[in-house]
Amino acid sequence: MSYGYGGYGGPPAPPGYGAPGGYGGGFVPAHAPPPPGADPQLWSHFIAVDQDRSGAISAVELERALVNGNWTPFDLDTVKLLMNIFDTDRSGTIGFNEFAGLWKYIKDWQNVFAHFDRDRSGTIDEQEMRNALGQFGYNLSPQLMHLLQMKFASDLRTTGRAANGISFDRFVRACVVVKQITDSFRRLDTDRDGWVQINYDQFMHTVLSLP
Repeated sequence: MSYGYGGYGGPPAPPGYGAPGGYGGGFVPAHAPPPPGADPQLWSHFIAVDQDRSGAISAVELERALVNGNWTPFDLDTVKLLMNIFDTDRSGTIGFNEFAGLWKYIKDWQNVFAHFDRDRSGTIDEQEMRNALGQFGYNLSPQLMHLLQMKFASDLRTTGRAANGISFDRFVRACVVVKQITDSFRRLDTDRDGWVQINYDQFMHTVLSLP
């Protein structure tokens, strides 16, 4: 099974809707009667997240609602990334329609995460990450793979030590960041030879080394 395209520019292309709940992580479930015409399950999630009943979801509300498969909260940087992707009108919040897109996106990534978490550990180790990025079309060197793994598996802020693997939320962020960096490189690499004054490996190493 492949989720990407060839070369170093292929974005992850997650599959269709997953089953409610999902394997990797998702929203804390809630139960409330839906308004007429709304998808009952999706609306119940939306109003549960919209705690101040403003009709839109802030980053703080979204962070409180998102959990990994082991019930740990989502990394704040991942929440901000999701908000940036789906806040299409740049209001600083997401409405119901934007939320529907975000919901599907997370469901799709749950399926991707489950596919590559071969040992069912609930995290993605370095080899599993290599397999995932390779199928997405990103062929990073062993040095870059190790750096990527250390950057996104790190749990130093909460435990003081590095984690053994990458959790669902950070897996999504790692893949999206690799895509964004690669897309930036591609815009510069007009002749597609893998060089823009510095080569791709050096470019990725420099960016991933940023705090």
